[in-house]
Amino acid sequence: MLGGSLLLRIPALVVGIVFHEFAHGYVADRMGDPTARYSGRLTLNPVAHLDPIGILMLWIFGFGWAKPVPINPRNFRDFRRGLLFVSLAGPAMNLILAFVSNVSWRLVDPVQGSIVSQLFFWMVFYNLVLAAFNLIPVPPLDGSKILMALLPGRQARFFAQLQQYGWVILLILIFTGLIGSVLWPLISILEGLLNFLTRLVI
Repeated sequence: MLGGSLLLRIPALVVGIVFHEFAHGYVADRMGDPTARYSGRLTLNPVAHLDPIGILMLWIFGFGWAKPVPINPRNFRDFRRGLLFVSLAGPAMNLILAFVSNVSWRLVDPVQGSIVSQLFFWMVFYNLVLAAFNLIPVPPLDGSKILMALLPGRQARFFAQLQQYGWVILLILIFTGLIGSVLWPLISILEGLLNFLTRLVI
């Protein structure tokens, strides 16, 4: 049973990560930045997006990352609007996948324990984790870029300066466990919203 669960977690995790990164690149391309397209990242091929260490971290600790899609904000037709929409695109895609998976899971729920039911469960779980984790306002996560796009110039520049220290800050928060105090309440909020929307549909 455990082995079967692991085999189902892998595709659920890969789908969430790949679609997240693809969404960033696609929206960036639409906003005027072709960097992701020229880099071969406008694809759903997992090889183009997966980072082995990031996946391992997500699997073990509940949060991780993929290879970031290359973006050049200077190409955006409107810098703030482009930065905001591109940063929102990844978490939004994960929430869409979580919603579709949650509806599907509820529809097959009478067959509890089936392979299909378990797959939808893990799709919901990992996409909620990916959305919540990336919305945390710590560089280089999407949440920090969303704030950069929304805040006035001085505060936005502060977050921009933090980018160079982002991975150090993030790893400290992860390994000290402090990030969990933000991540899991945010997941609970998103799960509540997801279940509310699901009830509106079915």
